[in-house]
Amino acid sequence: MAAMPHRVLLADDDRAIRESLVRALDLEGYHVTEVTDGVSALATARRDEFDVLILDVMMPGVDGLGVCRVLRAEGDPTPILMLTARVETPDRVAGLDAGADDYLPKPFELDELLARLRALLRRTSPEPDARRTLRLDELAVDPAARRVWWRGTEITLSKTEFDLLELLVRNAGIVLDRTTIYQRIWGYEFGSESKNLAVYIGYLRRKLEQAGATDLIHTVRGVGYSVRPA
Repeated sequence: MAAMPHRVLLADDDRAIRESLVRALDLEGYHVTEVTDGVSALATARRDEFDVLILDVMMPGVDGLGVCRVLRAEGDPTPILMLTARVETPDRVAGLDAGADDYLPKPFELDELLARLRALLRRTSPEPDARRTLRLDELAVDPAARRVWWRGTEITLSKTEFDLLELLVRNAGIVLDRTTIYQRIWGYEFGSESKNLAVYIGYLRRKLEQAGATDLIHTVRGVGYSVRPA
């Protein structure tokens, strides 16, 4: 039986971009639903199920960041790729803080957008042999359920936070360099000036420390990150 096509919700008020993306995604085998503003994006995402959302930041009514914040507040874990003409670091961090999993500055190459979609979808479809519960000290990570506990208390993580923690725990005691982490989590290298990884390491550390799990994630300056028992 052929696999069902991945369902994509595309929200962008730029007609030319929207139509070109719909054509390209259709040719790649995706099933695309298109809307033109944030209000429609929220209504459609609440009504139907999607495998990934592509949201433009600058939309009338509710912008892409607003859509992202509302969906995350409602507990919707669907991967979100933000499209934005804003390329400054504070703007990119704002998108990540809103709960987006990735962002792509305009103008962009179609091949890069497709690669990022594939990376997001891979992260939500773990292989069967990768589903056993992982343990480090009193930390438990369940890849199948995508849940994390410290001493029996559950820690709520976003999709990217979970993926990052799972990668580090699977490689406990090993220093993973930044390039490897970017490739494994985001599917490509952001560049030497990117703050994405540091932002998510900060998120993880705060949530782990709030649960009592201190000193699990270690920074190796100039190289990357590692986890080891406290």
